[in-house]
Amino acid sequence: MLKVEHLSMVYPDGTIALRDVSFEVKEGEFLGIIGLSGSGKSTLLRCINRLLEPSEGKIIWNGRDITHIDQSELRMVRREIGMVFQQFNLVKRSSVMVNVLSGRLGYTPPSWSLINRFSRADRALAVAALERVGIADKANNRADELSGGQQQRVGIARALMQQPKMILADEPVASLDPVLSHSILGYLEKLNKEDNITVLCSLHFLDLVQRYSTRVIGLRSGKLVFEGGKKDIAEISDSRFKEIYGEEAQRLGVE
Repeated sequence: MLKVEHLSMVYPDGTIALRDVSFEVKEGEFLGIIGLSGSGKSTLLRCINRLLEPSEGKIIWNGRDITHIDQSELRMVRREIGMVFQQFNLVKRSSVMVNVLSGRLGYTPPSWSLINRFSRADRALAVAALERVGIADKANNRADELSGGQQQRVGIARALMQQPKMILADEPVASLDPVLSHSILGYLEKLNKEDNITVLCSLHFLDLVQRYSTRVIGLRSGKLVFEGGKKDIAEISDSRFKEIYGEEAQRLGVE
């Protein structure tokens, strides 16, 4: 489904964010991406959906190289790849419904989006998406009236509006407490299992990775330093842990 081949990313200031990263993702997987802040997790996800232009390497999506496609082709590809952001990325002054409907922009004539014009079918789809994440009753609330956990559910509903084949979740629970973290990851897991939507989710904590991921990759200083499944995470040695997180990292037990 997805192949990342020898991907490197160097920012204009010379910061090397990714160094020759290669891996594959099969349809229906829930891939956890682990590593400390600054390890390259967010950069990797943003390169996959072309929010960032990689310096080297290829991104192969369903057999097609999408690394250097033009904007019209990219618009079509992005219909299939939803994105959930760490800081929610909502228009705070707009209603929940308007924020969710923005997930249909890839299917809507650009002139319609300027006046928030959406079809009756799109609005019905938005209601259904909000029902999937349990906040249909908040449709007319302003986004900034919602709690952090509710705002992230709006973000998931917006991604669902694309009817995606894959969702990229960039630290979706980093600003949430443990209970809400499990709630949000539970919704992503439900979409993964019930709709067969492939999920790539960057996370800090091994206990969350162990609970929700079917496979895991680890990044450190932009390099791929770990790849394995649930069992591999559960059995990771102290030395392997330090290869991923660094010598000074303190390990907590994995539940």
